[in-house]
Amino acid sequence: MPGSAAVTRNTLRQQIADALRDEVLAGRLPPGTEFTVKQIAEQYEVSATPVREALVDLSAQGLLESVQHRGFRVRVYTLDDFRGMIEARTLVVDGIFRRLVERGTAPGSSDLLVSVRRRAEEAGRAAQSGSLEVLIGYDLRFWRELSGLVGNTYISDFLHRIRVQCWAFTVPYLKAAADLHAALWSGHGELIDAVARADADEVRRLVLAYNQHALDWAATLKPVAA
Repeated sequence: MPGSAAVTRNTLRQQIADALRDEVLAGRLPPGTEFTVKQIAEQYEVSATPVREALVDLSAQGLLESVQHRGFRVRVYTLDDFRGMIEARTLVVDGIFRRLVERGTAPGSSDLLVSVRRRAEEAGRAAQSGSLEVLIGYDLRFWRELSGLVGNTYISDFLHRIRVQCWAFTVPYLKAAADLHAALWSGHGELIDAVARADADEVRRLVLAYNQHALDWAATLKPVAA
């Protein structure tokens, strides 16, 4: 088929981008790490073209930076960057939940609501046990699916990007935390319950508590050793 090579390349491009994003979010590619297209291509035993495209995609998502004549670098976010992310996240999430509570979920989303609740349960368990990498996976899926209940992919894509950036900032600090459990938010189940009940006051309380938890945690941070 004439288009099969393009499909294969695009699939490979996404697989490489996903793999590298997971490495960043797991802390195995710390902020400031530099690498070239050639190094990544050799690591995954693929050609340079899909690797270059994947790295450009991750740069557009804010996880990498292009370094002239040297390749790419994992972006280093500052505390001010993180506070800005929380502010943006707060505004987006508040709008999402106002829409869900006031107008209800998008048609045909009952099955998705069941899936979101399942993600909430898994995220809550991971947070309670301090399983950071597991929590990140379920947390991203939880918020992606929950925002998807609105039925607007632009909103869910935007929130997902912010959340990935938030985790990219927090992971190095969380991995060095003496009390990881205290740093993690685990209110996913309460939140989905409030959304299902269309309890606007409780939803707002939980969302405010969630974002305040992130800001309070950020206020305790000390620079992570390089």
